[in-house]
Amino acid sequence: MRARLGYLRRFSSLPLPASAPLPHLLSLLSRCSTFGHIAQAHAFMIARGLPGDNLLLAKFLHACSSLGFRGHALLAFDRAERPDVYLLNTMIRCLCRTDSAEHAMALFNRIQGAGLRPDTYSFPSVLKAVAHLGMLELGREVHGQITRFGLDADIHVSTALVVMYSDCGEVTDARKLFDGFQLRDVVMWNAMTAGYVKVGDVDSARHVFEQMPKRNVVSWTTVIAGFADATRSDEAITMFRRMQLEDGIEPDEVALLAVLSACANLGALDLGEWIHRFIGKRGLCKTIPLMNALIDMYAKSGNIHKALEVFEDMKQRSVVTWTTVIAGLASHGLGFEALELFHRMEREHVQPNDVTFLAVLSACSHLGLTDLGRLSERG
Repeated sequence: MRARLGYLRRFSSLPLPASAPLPHLLSLLSRCSTFGHIAQAHAFMIARGLPGDNLLLAKFLHACSSLGFRGHALLAFDRAERPDVYLLNTMIRCLCRTDSAEHAMALFNRIQGAGLRPDTYSFPSVLKAVAHLGMLELGREVHGQITRFGLDADIHVSTALVVMYSDCGEVTDARKLFDGFQLRDVVMWNAMTAGYVKVGDVDSARHVFEQMPKRNVVSWTTVIAGFADATRSDEAITMFRRMQLEDGIEPDEVALLAVLSACANLGALDLGEWIHRFIGKRGLCKTIPLMNALIDMYAKSGNIHKALEVFEDMKQRSVVTWTTVIAGLASHGLGFEALELFHRMEREHVQPNDVTFLAVLSACSHLGLTDLGRLSERG
């Protein structure tokens, strides 16, 4: 933080243009991609006395947060002389799903403490913080405030309540809210479907899904992923095919990951190969989790050579990538190849994890190399 402040001071001392239109500065903020950019923009604002402009400061806080510089966003926010509801809402939204969620709650309380009135943007953000913290009773208190302020008829606020109750494990309360709301949009339907998936009640999730008057890719993906996570792979694949035949919806990355998992469980190589071609056509080959899932699918479907081909074609790999291939080789009885890949992993300075060592131990057991297995376990 000291280094960043020093960086900011250096930029604050640079000569700056006498004036610049506000749209120009907003455009500058939208293009920030490093801390250096953020520091330059902040220095410009300070030199022109612009931090007093809550609208502009809110845009700055959003830019900081989107790049991961929440500490700097808080520093700028704390210096605001008269924060309004819009500025407070922005800061709460920046913090609500992070390890600073409790700070978001404190800022929400500050709204009323300052004599301001929370609005339809305040409550969804603070409910996300509640859900992140898993604080059900606090969520009920916030629900009470929503009712007192007469905002329970707002669809965005009510959807946030459905999500909060579901995330806190109270899907029955979420369903009561859902059933009591007449003008439900696709986002609220999706929230209720996801709520059931979160608690493992995939049948209820599907029941809600089938009643939806309108669906989008999130609707389909939620149910597909739910069936895949419940190891009901046949149903996951059936829903995946329905998505394309009934609605003509193109699958997103989450749906592809889920159905690849289902293909791996069933050994559905034909569909897995179709997904591989789809990934190539859509230019998703740089998406490491998708490529890892492809490797796993090929290995579990009996085509270890294709799994190795995908692995070798990858320009970037994670520890999961290496572990998946090592486990695949071991499961195919290719213990020596698995151990050689593990040594290659070490030579490339990739730190193995516990799952990697389990895969190596499996390879050792196939080869009867118990002593080497003990060494790997200690490593």
